[in-house]
Amino acid sequence: FQQLGIWRGTGIRKEKAQKVKKAGEQVNQFEKRRKQRLFAPFRYPIQKGVCSLEQEKISRKGFHAFIVLTAAALLAADQVTKYFVLQYLKPIGAIPVIPGFLEFSYTENTGAAFGLFKGHIWFVVLVTLVASAVIIVLLFRYRNHSFFSYATSALNLAGGFGNLVDRFLYGYVVDFIHVLFFDYIFNFADCCITVSAVLFVIHVLFCTREEKKEMGKTHGDQA
Repeated sequence: FQQLGIWRGTGIRKEKAQKVKKAGEQVNQFEKRRKQRLFAPFRYPIQKGVCSLEQEKISRKGFHAFIVLTAAALLAADQVTKYFVLQYLKPIGAIPVIPGFLEFSYTENTGAAFGLFKGHIWFVVLVTLVASAVIIVLLFRYRNHSFFSYATSALNLAGGFGNLVDRFLYGYVVDFIHVLFFDYIFNFADCCITVSAVLFVIHVLFCTREEKKEMGKTHGDQA
C-alpha cells in the first residue's frame, strides 16, 4: 500500500507538471500570435509579401487609426512651423541657418510643391483633393501593405493637406526652407511629400516583387 501511495503521488505530480507545462505553452503561443498580429504591417516584406486575411482584419484596423493619427500629427507640425514663419520670419525676410548651405527665406508660393504650377492654385487644389481621396481609399482597401506603404500614406496625407490648408487660409503656400545649392524654396509639407515618394518607390520595387513571387508560388501549387 505504501508503494501504491508513492506511485499514485508521483503520478499526480507528473500530471500537474504536464498541465502546467501545457498551460505555459498555450500562453506562449497566444503571446506569439498577438505579437505577429501587432507587428505584421511592419514586416519587410510582410510574411514574404502576403498577409493572411485573418491577420489583416485584426491588424489593419489599429494601424489605419495609427496612420491617420500620424498624418494628423505631421500636419499639426507643418502648421506650427508655418505659424512661427508668419509671425517671426515674414517681417525679416530671410535668416541664415548654416552659412553657405541653408537659410530660412519667407516665400509665398501660389503653385504646387517646390514652386511648380505657379498661378494655377485651383488646379493644384483639385489635384490635391483627388490624390488625397485616392490615398485614403487605398489605405483602407489595399490588401498587401508594408511599412513603406503605410508610411507613404501618412506622409502624403500630411503633406497634401498641409499645403491645402495654406491655400484655403491665405491663397498661397508658405515656403521658407532654402538649401542654397537648390533653386526651389520649400516647407515641411513638401519634405513629407518627397519622402513619401521615395518610400512608395521602395515599396513598389521590393515589397510588390515579393508579393508577386508568393502569388506565383500559390498559383503553381494550385495547378
